[in-house]
Amino acid sequence: MSEPAAEFDEARAKELEERFDPEVRFRPLARVPSVIAAVLLFSLSLFHYYTAGFGLLREVTHRGVHMAFVLALIFIVFAATPSGQATLRTHRWYRPGGIPLGDWALAVTAAIAALYVPYVFEDLAFRVGNPLPIDVAMGTVLILVLLEATRRSMGWPLPVIAVVVMAYAIFGRHAPGVLVHPGASWTTLVNHLYLTSQGIYGLPVGVVATYVFHFVLFGVLATRIGLGELFINLASALAGRFSGGPAKVSVFSSALLGSISGSSIANTVTTGSLTIPAMIRIGYPRHFAAAVEAAASTGGQITPPVMGAAAFLMIEFLGIPYRDILIAATVPASMHFFGVLMQVHFEAKRQGLRGLTADELPKIGAVLRRDWPTLLPLFILIAVLMNGKTPYLAAFWGITSCMAVGLLNPRRRLTPRDIFDGFVTGAKYALAVGAAAATVGIIIGVVTLTGVSFKIAYIVTSTASGWAESIQTLLPFELMTTAALTLLITLILTGVVCIVMGCGIPTTANYLIMVSVAAPILGLLGVQPLVAHFFVFYYGVLADITPPVALAAYAAAGIANANPFKAGNTAFRLGMGKVLVPFVFAFSPSLLLVADGFSWGSFALALFGTVAGITALSAAFSAHLVGPLYLVERLVLGCAAILLVAPEITTTVIGLLLFVPVLARPLIARGPAAGALPQDEA
Repeated sequence: MSEPAAEFDEARAKELEERFDPEVRFRPLARVPSVIAAVLLFSLSLFHYYTAGFGLLREVTHRGVHMAFVLALIFIVFAATPSGQATLRTHRWYRPGGIPLGDWALAVTAAIAALYVPYVFEDLAFRVGNPLPIDVAMGTVLILVLLEATRRSMGWPLPVIAVVVMAYAIFGRHAPGVLVHPGASWTTLVNHLYLTSQGIYGLPVGVVATYVFHFVLFGVLATRIGLGELFINLASALAGRFSGGPAKVSVFSSALLGSISGSSIANTVTTGSLTIPAMIRIGYPRHFAAAVEAAASTGGQITPPVMGAAAFLMIEFLGIPYRDILIAATVPASMHFFGVLMQVHFEAKRQGLRGLTADELPKIGAVLRRDWPTLLPLFILIAVLMNGKTPYLAAFWGITSCMAVGLLNPRRRLTPRDIFDGFVTGAKYALAVGAAAATVGIIIGVVTLTGVSFKIAYIVTSTASGWAESIQTLLPFELMTTAALTLLITLILTGVVCIVMGCGIPTTANYLIMVSVAAPILGLLGVQPLVAHFFVFYYGVLADITPPVALAAYAAAGIANANPFKAGNTAFRLGMGKVLVPFVFAFSPSLLLVADGFSWGSFALALFGTVAGITALSAAFSAHLVGPLYLVERLVLGCAAILLVAPEITTTVIGLLLFVPVLARPLIARGPAAGALPQDEA
């Protein structure tokens, strides 16, 4: 075929996403409750679309309306048990429309409890700190229904963490060591979490209701008008002909699609349904093909201009324009995809895999001539953002232009029903993250009430300092000062905790919890707030490829018919470039471009070290550089990678002295080292 186009099966992608992403796995609904749910979901999207363009409501009212919709919908569309989630229940008097009466009651109760604070807001100024019994009762109800809604939509880990921290707030007088505090009564706790902006109605819910929702809706509509298909075809035209072509197409298409989709799993099933079969066809093992797609797709959450929810949270936490976040994310996001690409390339060379033939590739000119209108909404969104306007206004114009292109583009014309369905789908994605944001508000509220973050910061920095003093005496040539070692150990501990927490809770919740605890820790060591937030953000993103709960890898494994755990482990290995990058910008903030103290010299050194270090690490994992590698060479490259990413002249030079001989050996050698794998290597 002279001009193949990527044929994307939207129904198949939707089925895969619902199968592997619990956040959009709705229970089967009968006709009447299905219509009710669809109308409510559309109304939620319409509310956010209208307010983005014509003005937000008063802060607490806007957040309350958002939460009322989200919590009520969760009790309608998510069942209490896995069996209820999988089975369409028949209509009975005690189960109207197949949904238990208890769930209908919880939906109404949740909406009333969420709207209570906006309703009495004018009077709260006179009784915050001294709540009425009705305030405590309504706050207790909201906390309970919120925990249950989060459990239904996201699982047990996050609600359990919230319960534990609330118990700490109440029974703090019994806590060990420096963690002890006087403790709070239930009334005091409810007052802080429910009636102030430090808890449930705090920053996390505000960001989801003000920014995240709009960009998720934009991503859904942009995909509907064919922008995702255009990106996949462009990636195929650009990278498909090279060695291991489909895998490189997977990386490029995931990077492009990630620019409009902040969801790792949606990115995985959209591009993976096309690239994974192609990778398997040319010879990649099934688990490796799944891992490539999963690892590349997680980059969507860190790829400008439409990043994950955590990027929008940074705006409020740091008080900086969104365009600064986009600029800061550009180089680190590129390094993530570069790391996956290098491992894909070395694996293709090691196995001798071919690229796609000319007959299998689309023509870039033909692709652009046919689908260029789908790029207009993305250009408009970026232009509004870079012009200094608010992100939600940029999203409004992006959504509006998506609808205009969809209604006018003759090649892929959308009907009003298609737009309705897009609004419904966009709201679907907001339910679980909305509940999670409110639950994380409980956790952050306890942190601000008890001051525990500063106590944890003291414990961690004291421990890291002690370890650093011991290690520093063992280092040759005084490679690192005690202060630098203390920071390095603290960063390692923070990264490990982020990864462990990512095994049970999603990226956004992980980021919110960790930044409330880790930011004070890193701040004590002189790390800039922007750097601290990006460090936690990048490690939180690893959640989707961190076994045993590597959801993106499991979705990809479902497409590839591969072992999910093996795919998850391989995806984590392929994402190791992302593990190195945060350490680089922690020690050299210039890599973020807009950080304080930026200089082109330090940026160039950091970028060179990052590229060289990721290349060395990728070769070490793949057992191939210019040719096959001995085990000792792989170990040397691993050490070189660590030294290269440390942005200091001395460590960079030592890293290069280790790297260059390994790179040069196959080029100058004759015999088996330049060709087949050496006989003594397994």
